[in-house]
Amino acid sequence: MTVIKNQKSNTYEVRTYYKDWTGVRKQKTKRGFKRKCDAQEWERAFKLKENLSLDMYFEDFVNLYLNDIKSRIKYNTWLTKKHIVEKKILPYFSKKKLQEIKPSDIRQWQNTMMNYRNKQGEGYSQVYLKTIHNQLSAILNHAVNFYDLKSNAARKAGSMGKERTKEMLFWTKEEYMKFIEAVADKPISFYAFEILYWCGVRMGELLALTPADFDFQACTIRINKSYQRLEGKDIVTDPKTAKSNRMITMPEFLSEELESYIGMLYGLNENDRIFQISKSYLHHEMDRGVKLSGVKRIRIHDLRHSHVSLLINMGYSAVAIGERVGHESVEITYRYAHLFPTIQTEMAENLNQEREEYLDE
Repeated sequence: MTVIKNQKSNTYEVRTYYKDWTGVRKQKTKRGFKRKCDAQEWERAFKLKENLSLDMYFEDFVNLYLNDIKSRIKYNTWLTKKHIVEKKILPYFSKKKLQEIKPSDIRQWQNTMMNYRNKQGEGYSQVYLKTIHNQLSAILNHAVNFYDLKSNAARKAGSMGKERTKEMLFWTKEEYMKFIEAVADKPISFYAFEILYWCGVRMGELLALTPADFDFQACTIRINKSYQRLEGKDIVTDPKTAKSNRMITMPEFLSEELESYIGMLYGLNENDRIFQISKSYLHHEMDRGVKLSGVKRIRIHDLRHSHVSLLINMGYSAVAIGERVGHESVEITYRYAHLFPTIQTEMAENLNQEREEYLDE
């Protein structure tokens, strides 16, 4: 490697050769260092990184980690990870050498996170504390699994915070009908909520729908993509999981409604998004409909819970429901069983009846 001074710009630059992962020899040049020592430090870090040395700084390994996982996870998930790492982890560990991070260092960092308070005296939630710890642990686990780090110090230090306890809210059919009447004055809102409730799709799946996804003769909707608005750009990706790729059969009335609605959308091409609205628009419409109808406020995603709970109440199996809504496993569907506490009463009554009939024989 060579560190030279650029006389015109009065800055230093580094020129070095290295081999990429295929074994091809390449040149790397880095310019713009104001001090020679800064150029030399970058040179040292680059060499350690290329040799995958555990003597590298944590911040250099983080760059490796983020690049390693970028093509393996959804872009919005990657952005979330990157934000947490840059704001909550790097400020504390950036200049520590990867192999020198100890459980005691993790515990001190945890104490800092748990003791944080903003101007209003509020700290991080238990769920957020758990999330940022899990991210640090994931980075170190990556080093253990792929770069021969001896152990994960975050795992030895123990966790902090608590997992989210997700409350599953839902509307009964009666509540939904009151709500949908309240937003019927805006067709785009009306039909968006109709699909969410009667088909149980996710919001991203709804916003990605195009006319080409509908077969009105077969009354089906094809779900094979999801929409996100990220960094000011419209991003269409694969659905959440492999099982999310599915065909949903619509109720006949909904198929007729949507065929008429889509037919009225002037200039809409087969592969254009039907619902060219934002998630915040749907949240606003949910608030409006709740206020007008008087039903309890639930989240947009809870319409999916409402669809599942309706099907459970109609007597459909967990397997059939899971296939319709794209659950990755039947265990996920079984989590909804508590949505109908009256079913437990019905079970007890039927068991009682079974016993009475036996005694009467």
